Amino acid sequence: MKTFKIEIKEVLSRVIDIDAKDLNDAILKARYLYDSEEIVLDAEDYSDTSIDPVTNNFEVEKLSKKNLMMKEKN
Repeated sequence: MKTFKIEIKEVLSRVIDIDAKDLNDAILKARYLYDSEEIVLDAEDYSDTSIDPVTNNFEVEKLSKKNLMMKEKN
């Protein structure tokens, strides 16, 4: 049996309205609100999950291509 490193990543995302003089100012304000925990993302902000190998191993590349081809057939 082999051991593989697998990354499980969840993405949380929220769109907010920011009043600002320009885009850069809006980004800075959003960063401040997030860093000061005035905006806290939670389970309601769930967007996506990905599960991927953490390796550049040829076997993994070969397996990924095989999985893609199988998906295309279906």
